Amino acid sequence: METILLFAPLVGALICGFGWRLIGETAAQWTATGLLFLSALLSWITFLTFDGQTESIQILRWIESGTLSTDWAIRMDRLTAIMLIVITTVSALVHLYSFGYMAHDDHFKENESYRPRFFAYLSFFTFAMLMLVTADNLLQLFFGWEGVGVASYLLIGFYIRKQSAGAAAIKAFVVNRVGDFGFLLGIFGIYLLTDSIQFDVIFANAADLASINLEFLWREWNAANLIAFLLFIGAMGKSAQFILHTWLPDAMEGPTPVSALIHAATMVTAGVFLVCRMSPIMEFADWTQNFIVAIGALTAFFAATVGLVQNDIKRVIAYSTCSQLGYMFVAAGVGVYSVAMFHLLTHAFFKAMLFLGAGSVIHGMHHEQDMRNYGGLRHKLPWTFRAMMIGTLAITGVGIPLLYVGFPVGFAGFVSKDAIIESAYAAMPGGYAFWVLVAAAAMTSFYSWRLMFLTFYGEPRGDKHTHEHAHESPTVMLVPLGVLAIGAVLAGMVWYKPFFGSEQSVEAYFGVIEKQEKKAEIGFTLVAPAYAAGSDDDHGDDHGTSYPDPLPGQGAIYMGPDNHVLHEAHLVPKWVKVAPFIAMVLGFALSWLMYIRHPGSAAKLAEQQRPLYNFLLNKWYVDEIYDFIFVNPARRIGHFLWKKGDGATIDGGLNGVAMGIVPYFTKKLNQAQSGYVFHYAFAMVIGIAILLTWMTLTGN
Repeated sequence: METILLFAPLVGALICGFGWRLIGETAAQWTATGLLFLSALLSWITFLTFDGQTESIQILRWIESGTLSTDWAIRMDRLTAIMLIVITTVSALVHLYSFGYMAHDDHFKENESYRPRFFAYLSFFTFAMLMLVTADNLLQLFFGWEGVGVASYLLIGFYIRKQSAGAAAIKAFVVNRVGDFGFLLGIFGIYLLTDSIQFDVIFANAADLASINLEFLWREWNAANLIAFLLFIGAMGKSAQFILHTWLPDAMEGPTPVSALIHAATMVTAGVFLVCRMSPIMEFADWTQNFIVAIGALTAFFAATVGLVQNDIKRVIAYSTCSQLGYMFVAAGVGVYSVAMFHLLTHAFFKAMLFLGAGSVIHGMHHEQDMRNYGGLRHKLPWTFRAMMIGTLAITGVGIPLLYVGFPVGFAGFVSKDAIIESAYAAMPGGYAFWVLVAAAAMTSFYSWRLMFLTFYGEPRGDKHTHEHAHESPTVMLVPLGVLAIGAVLAGMVWYKPFFGSEQSVEAYFGVIEKQEKKAEIGFTLVAPAYAAGSDDDHGDDHGTSYPDPLPGQGAIYMGPDNHVLHEAHLVPKWVKVAPFIAMVLGFALSWLMYIRHPGSAAKLAEQQRPLYNFLLNKWYVDEIYDFIFVNPARRIGHFLWKKGDGATIDGGLNGVAMGIVPYFTKKLNQAQSGYVFHYAFAMVIGIAILLTWMTLTGN
């Protein structure tokens, strides 16, 4: 079943990309979409029936060179099971959604091959992403890693006649190469130190890396910290963390279904997945963990500030994605990897729905994307409005604080995001990460409700004709919104205990670890949660306490014996639990005052605070700084080499020599070719005489 769900998207991509002329354009698209739904169905069956035992399913022998021996295999564990349902569910719904969204796309009218090619790219991306998350070794993971990079390049730049789309595709490709270079160095370092790239071997040697020092860039490093840092550089590029984030907002130039698939729920979460997958190494890399927390918190704050002033509806959601990824990395950085994966799962539902909802608005408004030209659309697009309202309630964290009925009561984002904030406080009480995330939560609420108010409330703005002809999307686009809405409402409450546990179950679990003085693994999924009291894996000690069996191989992530953040997160003060809710309410209230109660106040504030407004509107001038430091010097060097090197030196100098001196000497040499035999015989005699004279004089 795992093999079928892995290769079904590849088969769909091949049929849609190369066989559409044989079976027809429509049949090819439905074939690719049907195979994606098959893959999603099998993924959910695998997820719900998985027993927690890690297994490796060999597909074929791949590379054998010296000590490097690696298979192409599927690694099935709880971490893989989570990613399978995220990737295939979102991808299948995006395929279905694309039937409606791309039906009247002008680009498809130019060439009949564009439509099947688009669906082939979507399926190929899904296959590459599945290759990434099912990898049993680092080389196979890197193969999938680069595969999604190629697929994203093709999809972001799909509108080949749109110059900005081509530039965005190149930007995404180049920026990710920077991160990938760090990732490759990390792989090389692991192979150097462990003589393997197999996960099982790497994890078994993780503790030893903490006691090894090696030289890198003219200084000595702790091996565990260095390798973890290099791996995180790769994660920064793929998951658009600050410094390597610049490609993500520009990637919105691609079709909206692409934004939902690649840049909301799947590809950008690959970095979070990598950090969680390599948790055995991360747990021994204290310095790198602190760095991850710092970058994650900074990214969450930075992206939230920029999202406050964006006017393109897709870019607002793009910066929201960037910010939410920062939350996930903070969770991974403080060592609660299951909480990072929890937010990854819930975020997939409500963020994909927000992107598809934005696409529905754009579709209904004839491809107008500026929110300043919207207004009053809730009556024109009622179902889209309801879906985006649910997504907004989820991402802003609406729920009932301090109410616990076996789980917190609230939308998906309320449950998973608050778990991260509580974990950040538990790891560093009163530290910067907690306060930065709370501030980001307030800004998230502000710009999310700003999007809703500008789009669906108030008076219509912009082109009157466009508003008059605004229309609701077809059913094929609304059905995916409805499915994702269910996840946005229920995902947090349903999976709270399997990922975050309860105070009693986690306390029992960590109490057992202290008694046994041994390391333990914590796995997580809907079935047999590792720290849920009463699970099938539970046993009892001499005092009758119920706790899960901490045997190796039972979990997908590793948490060291000194990592009690997950336990302490359940014991934080009540004001910590309420703080994100208060931040959400303040963000909502301020947005309501500025865009509903006093609609002109936002423009007045922007005018009064023009330097700050321009700073945020220009995204902290990061792109301009990169242009100054990297792009412009490279361009000037290229221009110099072109004009002075190629033009003046090669064309002017060397070619001048070739056109002047060389022809002169060749003309003289040509005169020696008389065509008479006695001339050639005479030259041979002269040559022999010279050789004999030289041999006589030298004695050789």
